Amino acid sequence: MTPPLGLRGQIILSLSVMALGIILFSVVGTYIFYGLVSNYIPDSISETLVPSTIEFIWVFGTVIVALSIAGIVAIRLSRRILTPLNSVVHALREVAQGNLDARANMDRHAQGETAQLVRDFNSLADRLLSATREQEFWNAAVAHELRTPVTILCGRLQGLSEGVFAANNENFEILLRQAEGLGRLIEDLRVVSLNDSGHLHLELESTDLTKEISTVTQSFHAPLALKGITLDIEMPDHLKVFCDAFRIRQALLVLMENALKYAVAGKLYLKIFTANGTCHVIVEDCGPGIAPDMADYVFEAFRRGDPSRSRRDGGSGLGLAVVKAIVEAHAGNVICQPSVHGGTSFIVTWPSGASS
Repeated sequence: MTPPLGLRGQIILSLSVMALGIILFSVVGTYIFYGLVSNYIPDSISETLVPSTIEFIWVFGTVIVALSIAGIVAIRLSRRILTPLNSVVHALREVAQGNLDARANMDRHAQGETAQLVRDFNSLADRLLSATREQEFWNAAVAHELRTPVTILCGRLQGLSEGVFAANNENFEILLRQAEGLGRLIEDLRVVSLNDSGHLHLELESTDLTKEISTVTQSFHAPLALKGITLDIEMPDHLKVFCDAFRIRQALLVLMENALKYAVAGKLYLKIFTANGTCHVIVEDCGPGIAPDMADYVFEAFRRGDPSRSRRDGGSGLGLAVVKAIVEAHAGNVICQPSVHGGTSFIVTWPSGASS
């Protein structure tokens, strides 16, 4: 199948066909004209530089035909060029006025570069619409997440000021927990936003990852045991890698808290090792797992596989997005996949060396 000509090819071909048609008509037509005239009305041929009446009619007719051929070619060529461009201009004006649903029409005359322009514009408009809707979703989600702790804080403070609640340690602890939760939510939002804008700053240095992970896991043994979960850790005694120790602890903390909230009784496997210049941190539980159609979305901010359960357990929907942001800032990757133990496996990888 012959590939379609580009816009340049169409222009060259159209102009070439036009020139060839005019030349053939002028030259061949002139031979035919004088052949017929010399046979039937030879006296009408002028013997001077001034054309006779019939010769003048032939010249005028030749000019009319040549202009007609040029006009037809120009109209067809301009239609192929201007129709798609006008469609893009009209759609662009609509988008500029706020109608993000406007799209350029893929006219049947659009070919080559003009067709590609229409496709690129529509693709750009789709991404702009998607980004706008995502921003609207973010604004609504952030407002929703901030509203709960702020409402609780305001209600408790108002109750304390009016004497409804007693000014005791229990109520102050409730206020403190809400304030801490609010602070963590704000920090999570900051991390995700900084990573999206490419400004998440890391303090990279040679770190004993074994020590950092042990620091995080020590605080989870008791809470996990209360849920009937045993922590099974497999890692070397000392593992030197290049990373931001604080951020890696923050990411592991999210994964451990995620397992504490949702994993069923059984074992929680934590495995750390390096291979081929890459550090691997794997967290696997024994259930209940994540639906396959949700595995690709769990790292998006405010996306939950089970919204009611996340809300009940106090999740903001930002935890795994924070993990992804931290790992990507380390030039690494994090994936979610089914575990061989019947639950979910989170695999975090990043280059382990300073040169990487």
